[in-house]
Amino acid sequence: MSAAVIIGATGGIGGAIADALEEEGAFKTVHRFARSGVGDGHIDITDETSIAAAAALVAKGPSPTLVFVATGILHDPAHGPEKALKELDATWLAQVYAINAIGPALVAKHFLPIMPKAGRTVFAALSARVGSISDNRLGGWHGYRASKAALNQLIRTIAIEERRRNSSSIVVALHPGTVDTALSKPFQSNVAPGHLFDAGRAAVQLLDVLDGLRPPDSGKLFAWDGVEVSP
Repeated sequence: MSAAVIIGATGGIGGAIADALEEEGAFKTVHRFARSGVGDGHIDITDETSIAAAAALVAKGPSPTLVFVATGILHDPAHGPEKALKELDATWLAQVYAINAIGPALVAKHFLPIMPKAGRTVFAALSARVGSISDNRLGGWHGYRASKAALNQLIRTIAIEERRRNSSSIVVALHPGTVDTALSKPFQSNVAPGHLFDAGRAAVQLLDVLDGLRPPDSGKLFAWDGVEVSP
């Protein structure tokens, strides 16, 4: 049996993903990493040294065949998603990019090499439909949209390279829908009835999507219902 790795495992979606995987029992080990994790469970995706240390720990075995990056930022106590160009702040933009795009790419840099070179493997990262350039009709949320668009392009580029290493690999981005977590809390009043998912349901939906994917799907963005989202 292989291992699964969940990064962001103390968040709503990440924790629910880890719980669901442990309940299924398909993996010998489910590694839970988070910035708030202690000891071997700590990882900071804005610190490459921390990422490398987590990968070295997982590399001791069994080999991971699933790596799920469930991290992300939309707002903090001092900043919300920008509604207008005049609200852009360079420091905040850099932080959003570091967490939403650069961090997952660095996780791929260190974790993909320790995944098997043959057989089905899955590397998934949480993205968002608002990262779709062609689907952007409302504007606003500049940093979040742009960082997720960057993540989607990184996923595509990483998938092409990983296919050369393992032709059966799957590298994808996932849009979970609006999930009842701290990230979406300030914006839930705008969600249509029946479209706000609890974390447990979101986790099952995302794992079902991953189960249905095949190598030709690598490099794409899929929504919680399995439908591909245009770039």
